[in-house]
This record gives sequence, structure tokens and C-alpha cells, in this order.
Amino acid sequence: MARGSGSPSSGSTLSGANAPVLHLFGSPTNAFWADLSLTYARGAYEALSPHHSFLNVLILPDGSWRVGRDIAPGTLRETASPFAPDEAVSRILSAAPDCALPQMFCPAGMTDYRGMIEALGIPIIGNTGAVMALAADKAKTRAIMQQAGIAVPRAQLLGHGDTEPPDLSRFAPPFIVKPAIADNSEGVSLVTLPEDLPAALRGAFAVCERVLIEDYIWLGREVRCGVVEIDGRAVPLPLEEYNVDPVVRPIRTPTDKLDTSAPGDVKLMAKTKDAAWIVPESDPLTQSVQRVALDCHAALGARDYSLFDFRIDRDGRPWFLEAGPYCSFSPDSVLAVMMDAAGTPLPHFFAQARDQATARRTPPSPLISNTPERIP
Repeated sequence: MARGSGSPSSGSTLSGANAPVLHLFGSPTNAFWADLSLTYARGAYEALSPHHSFLNVLILPDGSWRVGRDIAPGTLRETASPFAPDEAVSRILSAAPDCALPQMFCPAGMTDYRGMIEALGIPIIGNTGAVMALAADKAKTRAIMQQAGIAVPRAQLLGHGDTEPPDLSRFAPPFIVKPAIADNSEGVSLVTLPEDLPAALRGAFAVCERVLIEDYIWLGREVRCGVVEIDGRAVPLPLEEYNVDPVVRPIRTPTDKLDTSAPGDVKLMAKTKDAAWIVPESDPLTQSVQRVALDCHAALGARDYSLFDFRIDRDGRPWFLEAGPYCSFSPDSVLAVMMDAAGTPLPHFFAQARDQATARRTPPSPLISNTPERIP
């Protein structure tokens, strides 16, 4: 395997269940983000609750919080009373969770709420809010990767107030137009004709006030590579490849990732065998992408685990597209699938991550005495 690698252990001991895991999901932003979060939280709870106790906390767009110990996420809204945030936090601290698994996908959930939980002295599994905010901003992330010597497509960043149109002498179609901050390919377009650019820009600016115009990397292939930290070492995982085609599916669109047709029920579309699959370790592409993924993990300052998307050009060269340093620990989560392919089943993967998080727990600082020191 690539440098810094080693087979993830399948013999990890499951963590004790005396203290609960704080399982934080929902969204203060809107129903879509709340429903998406709940989809992943259900999967994680069903898979992991036989081995771990959970303090489930649901945050809703109306500002209320629901708190329940070992209550299934899907029933928490109906079975638990609503609390204001301050009372909910008091109940969380009374339950004394030893770590937290945040499952919130909206910008506030990915950043502010992670920071809040850590400020309460509860270590979170996975990356900090600062790393999540950095990874969410495609313009900033690509700049960091470029400085680290990682190949990124050439791009131009536009702001909503820019009066100068993009220089199409530098970006001859086809090229990609995408919001600097967005998930699930929202607002992303492949522009093949110059006259299609205005509509593509309108769609991207509707999502974010900053937009990237980026070179289109001719396929090739499109893959993801995960990295996990085990015993202080960064270990690259098997690749997952996505079903793309130069003619039929040149880029992945929102409908390739999520089905939101049924209100309150978000379905994950990229989890079927014909949409994505694990690349054999013997594939010549594997080690070259794993080496780049390790560099990306270090450049981002990731912790516990990370995930990176790459476009592979016709010559077999990997180009960094974006970072997704997140894992839901549901059976369908990409990192869980990759770890399973590497020989570590989900319960042991989660136990490893939980142990690493709880090891970061620090005792509360002693109270500062209000008694003034007497100066001799």
C-alpha cells in the first residue's frame, strides 16, 4: 500500500457503553438539511446502538431541541418534549457523554455546532468545525492543495459584484461553473457553448455569492479516496469509483446523489452498485491516488479521517476536485464502505474513532479562586 499505510485492524475492542455518545443531528436552517441529517442518523443508530448507548439530540428549524437517551432518531420528535437550547445543553451535560458524533450538514451544523460541543468539553469524533469550514469552501481548499503541490484544475473565482466577465480566452468550453460553497453538486453546470455561460452563472450565484469557473478534466475516471488515522498513522483506504461517462454522464449532478421527491424523505442515490463500486486494490490507479490522498489529508490538517474526490484524466493523472472530511458511520457512508472493504467492519471502525475522540478529552480547568492573594 501507499506510504504511511497499513491494513486497518479488524480486531479493535468495542468501547464501553457506560457513558453515552452524544448523537447530534437535525438542522436549525431548514427542513431539507434536517431531513438529510436524519437519514444518516437513522442509519448510524440502527447499526451502532447494539454496541453503544446514545444520547440522541434532534435540532429543528423552529429552534427547539429534542433530547432522549437510546430513543430512535426517527421517533425522537414525537416522543420527546421540546426544549430551549439552554435547557437542552443542561440535560446533555447531566448525561455526561464521553464524546460526540455530529450528524449536521448545514453550514451552521458543520461549523458552529461542532465548535459549541467542543467548547462544552465534549470531544467530537472527526474533524473540527474549522477544518469543516475550510473544506466546505472549494476556492480556499483548492488554494491550499495547490500550495501543497497537489494538481488542481485551473480556475477563476468570481464574486457577485464583479463587473468584468470571465476571460473565455483562458477557459474555452467545455468548463465547469460551480458555487464556491455548496453540497451535492447544487448549482454545478458543465458549459459546452459560450452562450450557455450566463445561465450557468445565474444558477451558481443563486447558491453562493462566489463562483468558480474551472477547467473540465476530460475523462478518465472519477474516484474517491478516504484516509483514516489509526494509532497515530494516516492510512489510505480502497478507492470508490463513480459511474461517469464522457458522453452520457460527463459530470455528477444533484439527481445522481439525492432523491428529494418525497417530502420529509431524502434518499441517497449514489449507493447502488451501478452508481458506485470499490476499485480492486490491484488496479494501477489505486496507489497513485492513495499517495495524493495522504498529501491532501496532511494539507487540510484533517483529524481522524478525511475523504477526497479526484478526477482522473485520460493519461491517468489524478486531479483534486474537493474534500469531504465527514463520516456518518451509517452502513452506506463512503468511509464505512471503504473500511469494510479493507477488512474493518463498521462497529470496529466506530469503536476506533470513539476511542481516539475520548482520548482527547481533557479534565475541566479548576475554578479560579476569587480570594485575592495577599502581597507580602
